[in-house]
Amino acid sequence: MALNLRQKQTECIIRMLNLNQPVNPTGTANEEVYKMLIYDKFCQNILSPLIHVKDLRKHGVTLYFLIDKDRKPVNDVPAVYFVQPNQSNIQRIVADASRSLYDSFYLNFSSSIPRPLLEDLASGTLNSDSIHRISKVHDQYLEFVTLEDNLFSLSQKSTYLQLNDPSAGDKEIEDIIERVVSGLFCVLATLAVVPIIRCPRGGPAEMVASALDQKLRDHLLSKNNLFSEGGSFASSFQRPILCIFDRNFELSAAIQHDFRYRPLVHDILGLKLNRLSVPGEKGGMKSYELDTSDPFWTANGSLEFPEVAVEIETQLNTYKKDVDEVNRRTGGNAGAEFDGTDLIGNTKHLMNAVNSLPELTERKQVIDKHTNIATVLLGQIKERSLDAFVKKENDMMDRGGIDRNELLAVLKGKGTKMDKLRFAITYIISSETINPAEAEAVESALIESEVDTSAFQYVKKIKSLNVSFASANSASRNNIVDWAEKLYGQSISAVTAGVKNLLSSDRQLALTRTVDALMEGKPNPEIDSYLVFDPRAPRSGSGSSSNHLKGPFKEAIVFMIGGGNYVEYGSLQDLAQHQQPVKHVIYGTTEILTGMEFVEQLSQLGHKMGLGNSVATSSATH
Repeated sequence: MALNLRQKQTECIIRMLNLNQPVNPTGTANEEVYKMLIYDKFCQNILSPLIHVKDLRKHGVTLYFLIDKDRKPVNDVPAVYFVQPNQSNIQRIVADASRSLYDSFYLNFSSSIPRPLLEDLASGTLNSDSIHRISKVHDQYLEFVTLEDNLFSLSQKSTYLQLNDPSAGDKEIEDIIERVVSGLFCVLATLAVVPIIRCPRGGPAEMVASALDQKLRDHLLSKNNLFSEGGSFASSFQRPILCIFDRNFELSAAIQHDFRYRPLVHDILGLKLNRLSVPGEKGGMKSYELDTSDPFWTANGSLEFPEVAVEIETQLNTYKKDVDEVNRRTGGNAGAEFDGTDLIGNTKHLMNAVNSLPELTERKQVIDKHTNIATVLLGQIKERSLDAFVKKENDMMDRGGIDRNELLAVLKGKGTKMDKLRFAITYIISSETINPAEAEAVESALIESEVDTSAFQYVKKIKSLNVSFASANSASRNNIVDWAEKLYGQSISAVTAGVKNLLSSDRQLALTRTVDALMEGKPNPEIDSYLVFDPRAPRSGSGSSSNHLKGPFKEAIVFMIGGGNYVEYGSLQDLAQHQQPVKHVIYGTTEILTGMEFVEQLSQLGHKMGLGNSVATSSATH
């Protein structure tokens, strides 16, 4: 059975909302109980992409509040708490219980509550004589945010910055690694799988893999562990592979511009927790949700932008035809004599028309939503010449360089300061050897545009220190297919005619290529040095290769430490879909970042190393 993280996490949350009672096939508890829901900001973000207000009502939740808000007592009603296990939340729960805010407290922690905090909770409620109000305490292992069936984030901010900070001590690094391991453990516990773990040697990837292996081993020793469902029966199925990487494995994918719909919407419009706001037609902002409930988003997220514009046009025309058809059937024939049989026929058509209205209305809403989003995107593409950035960046990554005049023309042309900075960093990453005079000319062009160069200098310094960037230079250098300009129909599609369609997917990401090789399990010089951890095997087999761990694997979980993006997610989904038979890949990361957000972390690292010009960091974003 394919691993569906979104479905599994939603099931856990529904069970929690029903006071951790078994849920019947309709998704509700057998006994209807009205209750309150109290959460903190982090857990609100976990719930937000999965559960809507109408779902809360269905599960008997009548009121819901943030834990740090002042709340009035509500008698005879149980309260379900869903919070992170930290000191401030424990203090607040004790305060709520001592004030008898609710009849009974069902406490659910997003990850395992440490013993000292559990003792604080016990002593606090004992001292205030309110321990009888605490009905249940559960560790839910849900400390991650699932955005799509195969996409999750641990929502751990600035991990790349913290791990690469030159002033970070061993203790800080260990704490970050521990947080990442804890988040990954929650994902595996929710899926109820113990994977084979693979990672490159050295760096954060090995540290996380090794610590996760140890945590799983320790947990598997206990009799009632989270992975014992199904017992030995589960081991007869093939286990998935968990591939762990560090952001420095392929820096370019976090910085480059991309022309596919999903990455473009995220990068330009700031998609957060599957929601975004764009200017509406009549002024003001319009908020939209983009998730699996939107058929257009699901079907077309991986298409290049001009293809999406054509698809919107096609769907609009189909919708108009369907509406005309309904009107024609229900309108009767003008001037025709009244006839009883006609009445029966007409009534039937009217009934069909009434039944088809909700579906037509829904289709129209989806079309309008994507028309608005695409119009705003198009404005940005034109204003910033984003198509030129994508084309030139892909050329650089393919050829390992760019003509100097072309390079400087882009830096002096259209685009925001951040666009130019990302372009300049991509140039540094793509160059096999750095030409000092050329790099200086790039830097001068950036300073001329009042761009803070600290991120550029930071990457240049790392590059010169021979830190290996697995950039696509080692990939087979297929020339990118540059489609000729196409003149489409009217409206949005007509305007995109000037925008080149770039098959950026033609050059496979190093990450995707490596995951493909790890899933295939055949001898391959690119991955032969990768470490193998099997938490179910005796200790001696850990860290070294063993034949039964080689694969091939049908399912993979790919995790990127230090920030991931929709470019990598899309690339891995394409890989999975185009395999025979179709494979299944879940992609996760410490946090999902736009190109701008990632470059801002590079800028801060540059500043910490005393690099860059005196222009304020914030100016780079305008």
